[in-house]
Amino acid sequence: MRRRSTDAPLGHSRPIVRAVHPYAYLWESLESDATFMMRPMFGTQAAYLDGKLMLCFSKRREPWNGILIATAPPFHEALRQEFPGVVRHPVLAKWLMLPDNAPRFEAVAGRLVAAVRRRDPRIGVVPPEKKRRR
Repeated sequence: MRRRSTDAPLGHSRPIVRAVHPYAYLWESLESDATFMMRPMFGTQAAYLDGKLMLCFSKRREPWNGILIATAPPFHEALRQEFPGVVRHPVLAKWLMLPDNAPRFEAVAGRLVAAVRRRDPRIGVVPPEKKRRR
């Protein structure tokens, strides 16, 4: 189900209709954190805490449906054991993914977001610095 925002800008009679991301309810609990940022990244919505990329919420075609977990390979096995349904991403192998068709997707996704909120040290990567344009 897609919710839509229909706020009209000041001075305009017609509202602007914006689609709400289908996984927005999952990152809502992170929004109260002072360091929270949400940025678009390659067609996903990337959630950051403390400047670290934590999760990417993606609703596209396979294999990009679900939640991508920014992590490092040494943590893969422990995270896969703790969060049922989490698999290695078939394209971006350095990260894990909870596909949206995984059993108990919503429950496991909620637990992942809670782990991010607690600053689980296995989740999150520092993004590389952007190169300056000349």
